[in-house]
Amino acid sequence: MNINLLASEVIAQRVFNPLYIYLDIAFLIVLCVLLAVKKKYLTLLWGIAGGVLYMVVDYGIFHLLTGSRSIEGGNLFWVLLWMSMSYGITNFVWIWLWFSKDKYLAEWSFLIVVWWIAAPMLANTFGADLPPIKIQRTTGAYHGYMALILVLGYGAAICYNLFQKDKSKRFPLLWMLAIGVLVQFAWEFSLLVGGIRSAEFADWGQKLTTLVVNSLLETNLGAVPIYCIYALVTSRYREDLRRRSLAVTFCGRLKELNETRVRGE
Repeated sequence: MNINLLASEVIAQRVFNPLYIYLDIAFLIVLCVLLAVKKKYLTLLWGIAGGVLYMVVDYGIFHLLTGSRSIEGGNLFWVLLWMSMSYGITNFVWIWLWFSKDKYLAEWSFLIVVWWIAAPMLANTFGADLPPIKIQRTTGAYHGYMALILVLGYGAAICYNLFQKDKSKRFPLLWMLAIGVLVQFAWEFSLLVGGIRSAEFADWGQKLTTLVVNSLLETNLGAVPIYCIYALVTSRYREDLRRRSLAVTFCGRLKELNETRVRGE
C-alpha cells in the first residue's frame, strides 16, 4: 500500500450532466455583474485573467503537451473552456478578495461556496435525464513540476522574510498558506459531496487522496506569485482602476497589507 499520497498517481475526475454547465455559466455572469456593480474592477479583471490562464494550462499543457486529459460525452475544447473560466474566475476572485481583506469578504465567500454546494444538486434534480459528461486527467506527468513551483515560490518568500529586518514588511506566510489551501479545499470538497468529483471511484481512499493532494498543491502553488502580483498592482492602482494618489513601494505595500484587518461594513 502506498502511503505517500503526494507521490501517488492522482486521477482528477468529474462526472456531471450538461445542465450543470449552463447553470454555472449563469452564476459566473451574475458574479461578474455584482463585481462590476460594486466597482471591484481589479478583482473582476484578475478573475478573467485566471480563467484564461487555467485554459492555457488545462488545454495547452494538460491536454496538448502531456495528453493527460480525456473526455466522454462532450467536446473537450468547449468543456475545458467552461471549466477553466469557471474555477479560474471563482478561485482567482476569491483569492484576490481574501488578500485584499475586503469588507464584504464574508458575503462574497458565502456566495461562492453556497453556489459550489448547490449547483450539483440543482443539476441532478432538474437535469437527471440528460446524458452525463465524464472528464478526467492524470497527474503523474506534471505533479513534480507543480511541486517545483510550490518550492520556488515559498522558498523565495521565506528567504525574503529571513533577511527582512522590519517585521511589518514581511510576507504573511501563514495567511497565504491558509488561503492557498482553503480555496482549493472548499472547491474540491464541494465537488466531492456534490457527487461530481471522483464519482465513479468506489474506493474512498482514492477520493480522499484527490481531495488532499489537490488542496495542498494545485492552488497553493500560486499563493506567493499571486500575492506579489496583488501587492505590486495595488501599490499603484485602486479597485476602481484609478491611480492611487500616493503610490508606495512593494515593501511599503506589504506593510500596508499586514496592518489591514478583515473588517465588516
